[in-house]
Amino acid sequence: MTMALRLKTHWFKSEQPRSAAQTASAIAFTVWRVARAMIERMRKADFDIDVGPPYFAFMREVLVFLVAVADRIAHARQSAAQREAFTTALVVRVAELLDENESDLLGPPPAGEPSWRERFIDQFNELSGHYAEFGYSDEGPDFAFLRYLGSRIEPLLPPKDRRWVLEQVMEIEAPDAVTLVQRAMQGVFSTDRRRRRSSALGAD
Repeated sequence: MTMALRLKTHWFKSEQPRSAAQTASAIAFTVWRVARAMIERMRKADFDIDVGPPYFAFMREVLVFLVAVADRIAHARQSAAQREAFTTALVVRVAELLDENESDLLGPPPAGEPSWRERFIDQFNELSGHYAEFGYSDEGPDFAFLRYLGSRIEPLLPPKDRRWVLEQVMEIEAPDAVTLVQRAMQGVFSTDRRRRRSSALGAD
């Protein structure tokens, strides 16, 4: 079963210039929704991802992974300067979305500690170099790319779930999530003249 999620896949009229901030905002919205859908589907598959800190720890790992995917797609479509501007704006916008949601549910971090926004940016900066070592082709991330995500998620789950999480993430969840991000990126970077529309990605 693929991930059923309706996402807007064409965001701009082709004659309009698209700033890095505009493109990043569109993809950030997609990345956020895909990450949330991935968690909900894993919950339905009986993985225990509790509301609260465990939920957001899981979210951060998936968001870093998906931003790394978007960055690799941008690498194939943009100049080095354009890619850097896009990815920087994307990381900041995803960090803002995470900060808003985490602050609403958990409150701010203790005084003197980094904000949720800063923590995500620091985590991305740390892990992006790791993801950069893995392969990415037209078909998507390679085995090591997917396995690294699974290895990051595994210790976040209770012991009963750790035996199965690598298989679930690598064979089902991550490939479906990548497909959704790839389609959204294709729509955002498309230069074809297309009527604005929403497309159902995936099916039950």
